[in-house]
Amino acid sequence: MRSLLIAGAVAAAAGVMLGAFGAHALKDRLDAGMLAVWQTAVHYHLVHALGMVAIGFAALHWQQASLALAGWLLAAGIVLFSGSLYLLALTELRWLGAVTPLGGLAFIAGWLGLAWAASRLPSGG
Repeated sequence: MRSLLIAGAVAAAAGVMLGAFGAHALKDRLDAGMLAVWQTAVHYHLVHALGMVAIGFAALHWQQASLALAGWLLAAGIVLFSGSLYLLALTELRWLGAVTPLGGLAFIAGWLGLAWAASRLPSGG
């Protein structure tokens, strides 16, 4: 479970760096549409990195494999969703847009996995 917490923290740091990179290095290189794509990638990246951290802390307290699975699904979502959008913004290869929904599905599965794991916790815990 510690590895999920570490991965979430590293993902959050990467999200901040990529956000800064977009705001400073790419603002004059990308058109407004592609810059918006980059910003969407950063937004989802950061939100789900924080979700990974939260799930990592929860998993330290409640030892459930389903919690770890939920966290790793969020990680997969970051790679697929945000990663495809980062590459789309940089390369404008439109086929990358077909990968993005797979990341969205991983995000949804991760959050539903968290809900399922939470529903299995003992009452009051």
